[in-house]
Amino acid sequence: MSSGDRRPPEAVVSSEATLPYSKGLMARTLMATGLGAERAYELARLVERELRRGRERGTASAERVFDVAAEVVGKHEGDDAVRALRRLQALRELDLPLVLLIGGATGTGKSTVAAEIAYRLGITRVTSTDIVRQTMRAFFSRKFMPSIHYSSFEAGPAVEVPEGEDANPALVGFLEQTRNVLVGVRAVIGRALEEGHSLALEGVHLVPGALPRSYDGAVVCQCILAIEDEDEHARHFWIRESASEGLRPMQKYVGALPDIRRTQEYLIDRAERAGVPVVENTRIESAVDEVINLVLGEVERAQDQTRS
Repeated sequence: MSSGDRRPPEAVVSSEATLPYSKGLMARTLMATGLGAERAYELARLVERELRRGRERGTASAERVFDVAAEVVGKHEGDDAVRALRRLQALRELDLPLVLLIGGATGTGKSTVAAEIAYRLGITRVTSTDIVRQTMRAFFSRKFMPSIHYSSFEAGPAVEVPEGEDANPALVGFLEQTRNVLVGVRAVIGRALEEGHSLALEGVHLVPGALPRSYDGAVVCQCILAIEDEDEHARHFWIRESASEGLRPMQKYVGALPDIRRTQEYLIDRAERAGVPVVENTRIESAVDEVINLVLGEVERAQDQTRS
């Protein structure tokens, strides 16, 4: 590289190819440590500057890039940020697919949190149990499998609750729908593992205890999102209506809020029994950081098992 070339060195990302250093990708990685987007990009520029100083080598290994990033982060953000970055490095180096399962009642921000975490961790496959349900609706008629043709909180009419049983029809309908949808969900997870791809899957049907907590050859992280305050939960439906430009009308969900909250209570109870973490999602950033910490904790446990 000539002395007049101000480009940063290439970072070796595999034995077959090299790619130029990307401030955007580094900023995304730093955001996964809990830094805000603006600060992460500022530090990514500092990492680029430090890499330029060693440009006589022409290329920098991925390990070297992480080492430089750790030096910069340590200088400007402290030891805790460095530890978070090293945990992310462990995730990058782990030669196992990650299966992230984010459950929670309607309106708890599952899709937003899943999409943000997938972006920060570089997970390219993101889907929902609702997409599985909609796909199944194309193959199974309402007469053959009625529960999947309703929203999760409106599936009560699809089931018959025996007389004398003290059961809520909406919850019984949701559980019947869940049993059907999880058939498709297991297939989606199985396909991802067969191909060795990481997967972020979100949805109300991810009931704790209904799916395995571990899969051979994969790192699995499951959690439930919840909103404790009922008024805050209702406000999320205002946001959904605005974001969908009216396709998800707020009044429909607010009117069904008692049944939605009952489903949340059920999911939290199941989570507590199964030992699945419950993450409060009053603030998206806090919830994202907490779930990423759960993921990195599972990665560390997988590493420990690999070493032992």
